[in-house]
Amino acid sequence: MDDQGSGPGPRPEDGERSVEAGTAAPLPYEGVWRFTASAVDASVPQARHAVRDLLLRQGVPVADDVVQGLLLIVSELVTNAVRHAALLSPTLAVEVAVGAEWVRVSVEDNHPYRPTALETDHGRTGGRGLLLVREITHEAGGLCDVEHTASGGKVVWAALPLKPVRL
Repeated sequence: MDDQGSGPGPRPEDGERSVEAGTAAPLPYEGVWRFTASAVDASVPQARHAVRDLLLRQGVPVADDVVQGLLLIVSELVTNAVRHAALLSPTLAVEVAVGAEWVRVSVEDNHPYRPTALETDHGRTGGRGLLLVREITHEAGGLCDVEHTASGGKVVWAALPLKPVRL
């Protein structure tokens, strides 16, 4: 897949730290991890567990409420790719990028349709996944967006600060 899940927005290199003698080395938990999955329902909990396990294994210093929001975002984004893109994109990619101050998750598929967040409609039981992603991201003090890839697909991403924002 092209574009490697990248886009403008927080990524590990945005959190560069300067010290008197120059730039400090990356922290042990910083990096970018990417995995692919089939666009099937079983991939939703698998992606969520893979992201949770990665954060734990790497020792990312992320607050529990940020982790819970991040995992809900992963679930919503993978669910959207499975429900709306599987016909044209039987495989999806999940990327996790961790910097000194941010954690960014993205889901990429090869379907050209750019989703939009629906407004709240209490009569509907679904269709508000991106609205939920936007709200979780906003409450955490993060950023989210949808971008096209060079191959004609899309990447939907959300970046949250490692420490929760106090309002």
